[in-house]
Amino acid sequence: MRKAVWSPQPRQKLFQSRPEYEALYGGAAGGGKSDALLTEALRQVHIPHYRALILRKTYPQLSELIDRSRTLYHSAFPPARYNSTGHYWEFPSGAKIYFGSMQHPSDKINYQGKRYDFIAFDELTHFTWEEYSYLFSRNRPSGPGTRVYIRAATNPGGIGHSWVKERFITPAPPMTPVVEEVQVDTPEGRRTMSRSRIFIPSTVFDNQKLLENDPGYLASLSLLPPAERSALLYGSWDSFDGQVFSEWRNDPAHYQDRRWTHVIDPFPIPAHWRIYRGFDFGYARPFAVGWFAADPDGRLYHIREYYGCTGTPNTGLRMHPAQIAAEIHRIEQEDEQLRGRKIIGIADPSIFDESRGESVAAMMERTPNFIYWSGGDNTRLPGKMQYHYRLAFDGNGLPMMQVFHTCKHFIRTIPALVYDNSNVEDIDTTQEDHIYDMCRYVLMENPISPQKTTLPPKPPLPPELQSEGAAEFLLL
Repeated sequence: MRKAVWSPQPRQKLFQSRPEYEALYGGAAGGGKSDALLTEALRQVHIPHYRALILRKTYPQLSELIDRSRTLYHSAFPPARYNSTGHYWEFPSGAKIYFGSMQHPSDKINYQGKRYDFIAFDELTHFTWEEYSYLFSRNRPSGPGTRVYIRAATNPGGIGHSWVKERFITPAPPMTPVVEEVQVDTPEGRRTMSRSRIFIPSTVFDNQKLLENDPGYLASLSLLPPAERSALLYGSWDSFDGQVFSEWRNDPAHYQDRRWTHVIDPFPIPAHWRIYRGFDFGYARPFAVGWFAADPDGRLYHIREYYGCTGTPNTGLRMHPAQIAAEIHRIEQEDEQLRGRKIIGIADPSIFDESRGESVAAMMERTPNFIYWSGGDNTRLPGKMQYHYRLAFDGNGLPMMQVFHTCKHFIRTIPALVYDNSNVEDIDTTQEDHIYDMCRYVLMENPISPQKTTLPPKPPLPPELQSEGAAEFLLL
């Protein structure tokens, strides 16, 4: 009887047993994610026409996966051969497992016309939603008798952090299936169809084999900077390496007292406070409108938002400027916090451009909406620094900017912003940065100087890690 080449640990086994169409595994370093994906790809290699695809963002990043596959695949199937030119394994049955990359959005064309029964993404947050969702169209049976599904693994952080969190982390607690229904028009009429997905969390504490082989790995992770440690050791999706605004805190326990949190409960705005309206125009990409109240001390409160997104990440509603103006006008007539107030409009100065005809600003000023704007200061780095100055907590736990918990898109997109790899002082502008820009114009209209900063109390461990001996590492 042959000795087992590899056996799943309990959390890996749970991940590999899930029936959902999509499953995301991971959230922290050392959870055995890569092995789980590589071995899952082997599930159907007894079927001659089976085809699988394992992806990393760039081809050089695949080298470690390929090296590991040489150990696992060759040991499990000695006759199997790796083709280094085509980057695929061929198994005795004729089944193939391909390794691929998608460094640029245009690279998805390389997979046009292909079909894969199984598709796996390693480090999913390195991919954009457009890249991930395009592969849905390539995930189809290569022949009869195969199961068609998608699996992914990742740590928090990266350009795709926001959409991955929105798709897998936010909708439901871990290990809870999410069912998405869609309407499909067919020759026989409209049908309701569904797809399911799930998030299976894992941390280094689930990988006992690693801890037995390298007991010091826990200490190594604990020595990382706080944001990176929270992400890689505990799987936190609220802080991660490369995060622009690592000072961001969203603590529901303090929504009412407004201390040590940037997100708060709504409250009535006094009549003498100034009201600002920010605007970043978008057509194919989302537009962003936000209303801000300024108290006598200069503290800003983001009290309402209007975000022009379809629901698909970073995809705009393609609305005409006059339509946007009409909706702004309606909101300001109906909202009790805004009705009858003088509102100061600050927008991206590009909306005044008349080089290609009537400007966006002029279209919004026309009757019956009369929505007026002044051009904002579009200086990028000083605007980013204004965020940092305002998000800093003082000795009483109060920052100079807070956000009503009803501003869901601000809360979703701002903490997920990461730095640009080329311009390392600025954010990566390929992200969903429209609310960031809108707010930046308002902040530059009300600049403040840096204040003395006080660090907030350390957050507690996630509930699932408060046992198993993990608490001691939070203190390192």
